[in-house]
Parts: sequence; structure tokens; C-alpha cells
Amino acid sequence: MAKKSPVVAETRKQQEKVAAYKGAKGQVRQVMGAVVDVQFGEDLPEILNALETDNHGNRLVLEVAQHLGENTVRTVAMDSTEGLVRGQEVVDTGEPIAVPVGDATLGRIMNVVGEAVDDAGPIKTAERRPIHAPAPSYIDQSTEAEILITGIKVVDLLAPYAKGGKVGLFGGAGV
Repeated sequence: MAKKSPVVAETRKQQEKVAAYKGAKGQVRQVMGAVVDVQFGEDLPEILNALETDNHGNRLVLEVAQHLGENTVRTVAMDSTEGLVRGQEVVDTGEPIAVPVGDATLGRIMNVVGEAVDDAGPIKTAERRPIHAPAPSYIDQSTEAEILITGIKVVDLLAPYAKGGKVGLFGGAGV
């Protein structure tokens, strides 16, 4: 029987843990650029939870970054806060921001909350994973050296790059 990855197990724990916080409602108290302070009644959302609000017909996702006290959290907006006003209702999703994963995401362009921005329609995949997850254990990490194929014949032949490392390519105009 195959051993399950600790990352997958931790993700499942987070999904099962969707606490009593889910659905808790708060109100915007202060907007400072991309930073938004939100005040809740009693159910204060956990740090890294995603909060949602409606910003003139657009879904705005806020990520909890800090607990300030007095049932207030400081959040970071994942999109423009233009038009956001004090007193506006915010809802706790009860879980962190999750993005689609799998073969359906290959070649697609998405924003930080996993929405497609490449005009090719929504990304059709059943699996989503949180953007904040524990690192895989050392045993689960690959130690095999593989060559990164850049598609530039000169680079691939004379100075091949290893996958997973840092790559610096410089070129003049017209390259």
C-alpha cells in the first residue's frame, strides 16, 4: 500500500478542520491601500484564512495576516481595494486561499486566488490546494539531478541548467 505524503495529510486535516469560524461575518473598519482592517463579533478568523466581500460586483478576497485585538484582524487584499468602504460586510470562508492543481492548470494563467485570467474559460479541476502548506519531508523530495531543457540550443548544449536551481539568462536586443 502506498504511503501518503505528509503534505496531502496536512491539507486534508485543514479541510476537515473548517471550524465554526466558517460563515462568521465582520465589517470593514479601515482601508489603507492593500491593507484592510476587519472587525468581527466573537468568532475571530484564524491567521491565513480567506475572507470574501463584494466590491461593486467583483469578489474581493482578503487574507488574514494579523490579529489586532478588540475582535479586529488585519488583512491583505488580493486585488484592488478601490471602492471598498467602511462598514461593508465581510464573510470568513473558514479556510485558507486554495488554487486548482493538476494537469488542467498546465499552460494556464491564473491570479493568486486561482481564477483563470487567460480568457480560456474556467479551470476545470476537482482538486484545490491551499497556497500555504508545510514543506514536504526530506524523504519525499527528489534528489535526482535533471537537466532543464530551455529550448535554446546554444544554452542546452554549452551551459545546461539543472532543474530546481536558479537560472540567470542575459541577452541583448533581439534575443
